[in-house]
Order: sequence, then C-alpha cells, then structure tokens
Amino acid sequence: MPRETRSEAGRGLWYGLAAYGMWGLFPLFWPLLEPSAATEILANRMLWSLVAAVAILGVRRHWSWLRPLLRQPRRVALSGLAGFVVAINWGVYIWGVNSGHVVETSLGYFINPLVTIAFGVLLLGERLRTAQWAAVGIGALAVVVLTVGYGRLPWIALTLAFSFAVYGLLKKKVALGGLESFALEAAFLFPFALGYLVYLAATGQSTFLNHGGGHAGLLVLTGPITAIPLLCFGASAIRLPLSTIGLMQYLAPVFQFLIGIVYFHESMPPARWAGFALVWCALLALSWDALRRLRADRAAGPLTEAPGPIPGPIPEPIPEPTPPVTPTPPPAATASR
Repeated sequence: MPRETRSEAGRGLWYGLAAYGMWGLFPLFWPLLEPSAATEILANRMLWSLVAAVAILGVRRHWSWLRPLLRQPRRVALSGLAGFVVAINWGVYIWGVNSGHVVETSLGYFINPLVTIAFGVLLLGERLRTAQWAAVGIGALAVVVLTVGYGRLPWIALTLAFSFAVYGLLKKKVALGGLESFALEAAFLFPFALGYLVYLAATGQSTFLNHGGGHAGLLVLTGPITAIPLLCFGASAIRLPLSTIGLMQYLAPVFQFLIGIVYFHESMPPARWAGFALVWCALLALSWDALRRLRADRAAGPLTEAPGPIPGPIPEPIPEPTPPVTPTPPPAATASR
C-alpha cells in the first residue's frame, strides 16, 4: 500500500474513532443540561442543529444542491418525514439517559442491525443467509429474556432501534448527502422547535432564560455536538473500507453500556446480563458472516461486487444511515443518535 494511501487510511481511522467516541460519550453530556426537561433539550437540539448546519454550509459555500432538490417534492417530503422520525429517536434517547436508563439506550443501538435486517426481509424482499437468520432469531429471543429481566417490554431500546431503522429506510429513498440531509431535516424541525421554545419562554418555563449564561451555552452547544461527529464520520467514510466502519460502529453502544454500568451504576440483574449476552452473540454471528463474505468476495477477484459492511448500531443520527440493499445492512449514518 502506498505511503499516501496508508496516511489517508490512518486519518480515516482517527476521524472514525472521534465520531463514534463522541457518540459513545453522549450519555455524559445530556445530564449536564438538567434541570431542562427532555422536551426542552430536544427542542434546543433541533433549533441549534439547523444553525450549525447552515453555518457549515455557509463556510463551505455549498448551496448548489438545494435548488434541484426543491424541484422534487417527493424527496423533500420524505426528508421532512425523516426529520420527524429522527426527532423521536433523539427525544427518547435524551429522556432515557436523563431518566437513568443509559444501559437500555445502548441496547437499542446494539439491536438496531437486527431490526434493519428484519426490515430488509419484510419491506425490501431480501433473502437472508443462514447466519443472518440465526442472528435475527437470537435477537428475538434476547428481547424475550430482557422483557423478563426488566419486568416490562424494553420499550426504550425498541423505540430507538425501530425509529432508527425507519429513518434509514427514508434516507435510502431520499438519497441525499449527509450534511445536506441533516440541514434539510433540521429545517423541517426548526419551526416546531422554535414555537415550543417561545411557548416555554412566554409561560415562564424556559430554563434557557432562567438558569444563567452557562446553562444557555450548554443548550446552544447541542447543535455543534450533533454536527461535529457527523462531519468526522463523513471524513472517515471516504477514507476507510465500509467493513472497517461497520466494525467501528459497535464502539458507541459499547461506550454507552460501560458508562451506564461503571459511571451511573445502573443495576444489571442476571436476566439482563443473559439478554445482553444473547444480543452480543447475534452481533458476533452477523460480523462473522460479513467477514466470511468479505474474504470470499476478495478471493473471487477484483471484479466481484464489494460486499455490504458489517452491520453496526448508531446511538445518534449520522450522515448516511441507509438500510441494506443486500442482506447485510450497511453502516447507518446519522440520527441520528
């Protein structure tokens, strides 16, 4: 490998580690915004995300994509719907973290690849290999075990997983670049966020105005901390193989899980450990299958179509969270988280 290529790959690795590291550390940030309620935090994130996106596009002078897109109302409408779906993902994630359910939020991004695969079968008519069927079956069993362990359906994790899978399907239909789609989705959310924040201010419930400049600054920071990992991910995605990015995607929920256990001291009874162990077994099966396919395609020669990346969860919205066009789902890019 030429030295320049190795250098670019090394930079891509660092960009990827930065992106997934920041997403993985998000559970440490949202509690800093208390006493703001999750809805106020979400509204600020929606509002300041648009400000951050417009600022980045302005610096880059990158507006040429907008006019052609506005001539395609279907894509615009799907982008708006994607924005509302990712807002659900954001809101549940923020509420879950600040309500003491960090471990369960990490579970949502662990099982997201399994949900994405299920969507591929049910909605896109894809056919799965044996290892993938086994992974989906193990994942379904894990949900049953975790329901027993939690004494309820793990609805936070399931909402995060399903909302991000739906977001991925919509993003696939829109087929727009990461920063551009992020800006357009934020633009749809902006009036709702602004209206809600004005209502809070008018009724004296706004913490943005009533808890000092430091607190207001942290709320403003929700925009940049949403945009910066997205940019790092984009810089990584153009420099690294998709299989590498797929493996790196597991870093974020692993960090979240460890933060929940070590920092927040969340309870993990044996039944919950058993459920998480089943989820990890399912993800190992998917990773093994994807790596086996990668080796087989490389052995078949350079003209063989490149395999899809190893599936991996994403705790926050990132540039290209497209659902799979092959039975192995590609790395999601954006809620997102």
